[in-house]
Amino acid sequence: MTNKTGESKVQSKSQLEYEYKIGTFVSEDNLFPLSEEDQETLDNFHRMYFRLLEKKSGLQISWLGHQTGKVPADLWIYQEMMTQLRPDLIIECGTHWGGSALYLANMCQLIGTGRVITIDLYPKPSRPHHTLIEYVNGSSVDPQVVAQVKAAAAAHQNIMVILDSNHTKEHVLGELEAYHDLVPVGGYLIVEDGFLGGHPSHEEYGPGPMEAVDAFLATNDSFVIDRSKERLLFTLNPRGFLLRVK
Repeated sequence: MTNKTGESKVQSKSQLEYEYKIGTFVSEDNLFPLSEEDQETLDNFHRMYFRLLEKKSGLQISWLGHQTGKVPADLWIYQEMMTQLRPDLIIECGTHWGGSALYLANMCQLIGTGRVITIDLYPKPSRPHHTLIEYVNGSSVDPQVVAQVKAAAAAHQNIMVILDSNHTKEHVLGELEAYHDLVPVGGYLIVEDGFLGGHPSHEEYGPGPMEAVDAFLATNDSFVIDRSKERLLFTLNPRGFLLRVK
């Protein structure tokens, strides 16, 4: 409900409880590799999406009134992954306005397990509060921050990692090297915004997340790219869903 100031009041679990059952359906769609014609169509749509919707602070969509720079298709895939894998901890590098951290925390609520640690060098005002969100201020590759996060993660085994902070090749590669060992076999490390550097847009960006993935996989055979997680076609994370296989 909403009070006279327009502020929403959310009833706590102690006041109102819902009963529901989580299903077991898992999509088996795996569309990649696409034909050249289909890939060109998808790339053209991607470039149009950014041409029409990108603002000074990036893409602007919201979750429960909090800004997030992700796209609906990727958020949908995240909730499918979380429902299937039931991670007990999600580490997010790159908080920005906090909308995606709130989304992940809300999904943890719905599936009944998990919490979120989110890291950002430049904390924003009015980040959303949630019992399942822990904010860490600092660079995601600062040794002290890495040590702090790993200490908090020590009690958890089923961990998902999402990299969405500084997108330069060097920084993303540093994150991959810092956090990949937290992901269990069968779990995922997700490298966001691989589209940068001409994959297929923002050519001016230079080497970025996709180049970092290539460099990481060249020396680490514990992960493989799972393109089935791109099954909704439009993603900001091409070749960025890394599945740990050993």
